[in-house]
Amino acid sequence: MPKKYYDCPVDATFEVIGGKWKASILYYLQASPKRFGELMALFETCSARILSKQLRELESVEIIERTYFPEMPPKVEYALTAYGQTLLPLINAICEWGEAHLEKIGRQSIYN
Repeated sequence: MPKKYYDCPVDATFEVIGGKWKASILYYLQASPKRFGELMALFETCSARILSKQLRELESVEIIERTYFPEMPPKVEYALTAYGQTLLPLINAICEWGEAHLEKIGRQSIYN
């Protein structure tokens, strides 16, 4: 497979966290690991197929880890890796900007 080249470091960053749900997944995982169902409940308009795809993509670049617990019923949790935690300052800065933007345009986040 040929090496991928980027025009800008921002492109490399958004290749990892771009997508409708990835940054939000990271935002919610910063507090604690979450099960798939917990994540689904946070994203009312996201399908299970898309959420699974976004989680797999984050896992493939070692931003999150998936832990399987062999119990009945089986349990799977998703958590940030140490490498994924390095994205938290960026995710929190994006969150702060978003809050300021919502205030500027006179709207509220549905999550506050």
